[in-house]
Amino acid sequence: MDVVETIRTRRSVRSYLPRPIPSPVLERLRQALRSAPSACNFQPWHFIFVMDADLRRQVAQACNDQFWMAEAPVIVVACGFPEHAYQHMGGYGNSVDLDVAIALDHLTLAAVAEGLGTCWVGAFDEQRVRRLLGAPVSAKIVALVPLGYPSSADLNTPLEDARRKPPAEIFSTDRFGQR
Repeated sequence: MDVVETIRTRRSVRSYLPRPIPSPVLERLRQALRSAPSACNFQPWHFIFVMDADLRRQVAQACNDQFWMAEAPVIVVACGFPEHAYQHMGGYGNSVDLDVAIALDHLTLAAVAEGLGTCWVGAFDEQRVRRLLGAPVSAKIVALVPLGYPSSADLNTPLEDARRKPPAEIFSTDRFGQR
């Protein structure tokens, strides 16, 4: 599958088969995360692969009781280290959120290429997740991504253009609003 097809078939998956992910596949996904670019190549991140079933349930509970997450055989918890990120991001402070987001995007696309589903989870109790996983106070939990084989085969179907905003609403040339 080429990258454009991968982008167009990626969906948020909230139901997973109880099928483990083989080690070579997990290693390729780790490499996708590791290969992601970051501002100044600082790589201000750490990714926790939560595989223990009981711990996944506890993490799902810390994510506002989103217990569907625990069905996935892996939950990737993305931690960023603001003090290790690029510090001069215009009016946005440091680059940690963008850096981690780019890495997670690499993960979600690599997962599709491996026949896996993901869902970006941003609703969680950061302090609770931190305590459960022993993450240091200096780590910002940016997002969590359940990772597994989708329970429905039709989840990786091509994107429906009708469900996206028209190009005229989201693109300009040279100046905002100029077509």
